Amino acid sequence: MEITDVKIRKTFEDQPLRAVMSITLDNSVAIHDVKVIYASDKYFVVMPSKKTQSGEYKDIVHPINSDFRKKLEDTLISEYLEETSRRAAQEAASGVI
Repeated sequence: MEITDVKIRKTFEDQPLRAVMSITLDNSVAIHDVKVIYASDKYFVVMPSKKTQSGEYKDIVHPINSDFRKKLEDTLISEYLEETSRRAAQEAASGVI
């Protein structure tokens, strides 16, 4: 299974939630509301979830094996970091700090 598209829907600064993203797998399946979180000095990915009647959150969709989870996390975090670098460079070039 290949990640064929990544879209950053929204970014945030100064809070643990850094981005909400959508991904496409094999040009066939879209998964929305995947989150990039920064906490305890590291980035990680949180899959879309729903709240159960007992108040727990359960993933709606998630990787089944560790290899694909790593690939997914690496791809999404890299895409987020590249986007923030692009934005910083654009702001520096336009004189906005």
